[in-house]
Amino acid sequence: MKVLSVIGARPQFIKASVVSRALRKNSEEILVHTGQHYDYEMSKVFFEVMGIPQPDYNLEVGSGTHGWQKARMLEGIEKIILDRKPDRVLVYGDTNSTLAGALAAVKLHVPVAHVEAGLRSFNMAMPEEVNRRLTDHISKLLFCPTPTAIRNLENEGIREGVHLVGDVMYDAALEYSDMKTDVLERNGLAAKKYLLLTVHRPVNTDNRRNLEGIFEATNGHDVVFPAHPRTVAFIGKHGITIPENIRMIKPVDYIESLALVKNAEKLLTDSGGMQKEAYFFGTPCITLREETEWVETVSEGWNVLVGADKTKISSAVQNFNPTGERKASYGNGDASQKIVDILENTNI
Repeated sequence: MKVLSVIGARPQFIKASVVSRALRKNSEEILVHTGQHYDYEMSKVFFEVMGIPQPDYNLEVGSGTHGWQKARMLEGIEKIILDRKPDRVLVYGDTNSTLAGALAAVKLHVPVAHVEAGLRSFNMAMPEEVNRRLTDHISKLLFCPTPTAIRNLENEGIREGVHLVGDVMYDAALEYSDMKTDVLERNGLAAKKYLLLTVHRPVNTDNRRNLEGIFEATNGHDVVFPAHPRTVAFIGKHGITIPENIRMIKPVDYIESLALVKNAEKLLTDSGGMQKEAYFFGTPCITLREETEWVETVSEGWNVLVGADKTKISSAVQNFNPTGERKASYGNGDASQKIVDILENTNI
């Protein structure tokens, strides 16, 4: 079987690292990198550190408006599909790369397979919510990480081709979390003695009041802050002062990120994937959003939603100390192989 896989952003590199390895045992994979994340820290380093196969194609799209970016991706992916004639197009998650790959495939009558199908924030103001909903409705194979995702699809009338496989991010976390890294020593950090802060969503990074409120809410705590390039640019443009308790460092690779999450006292983040990583490792998570796709992390008591409310953030930093049981909500670490087995053995 010939599968064309489309990736373009950090979370997709991580997911593809485990799925591609399983897929290439018996099938041919054509790997397309859209170039949505293109600087070294956000792209190339993941291929080097995690041993992801080098892309067969790099569209080098870069940044731009949503319409412009997807249009360039569509044009490039369409040409590759016509040239290579894959049996399936595999897309991941909820980025512009995800939707562009799915649209290019469905227009050319190539079945779409969607990893992380069925996730919903129910916030249509988020571009990711639009991308994931549209992708689900044009996919033939929908690989769901949780029963909640299955129910979301059923509520939208999607019942065929739906499979509960578990979360490939759990596969990756299990595989890479024990790899050696000196990220703590290099930054003078002691295990469970610091807060880890990550902020990358425009609702926070492009809003001075939100960003300053988040910073101020951590007062009195040692904070390490791997800063997204967009955030660094905004901070510089608006002359925002970083409080002395916050150590802003360059973006880290996936292995370093796992180590920082695993050893943090608490995680403050607006990332989707990092909420789960905190859950995997039993690190309390304070989510700087009003909603989450990963509702199990909240319902089981390991994640609290605070938005950018300074008072709520400060209270959670001081008082949120979960001790409840963490269930096997995201599978058993074999999602990648389940996905490949279904891809290779399902007629669609």
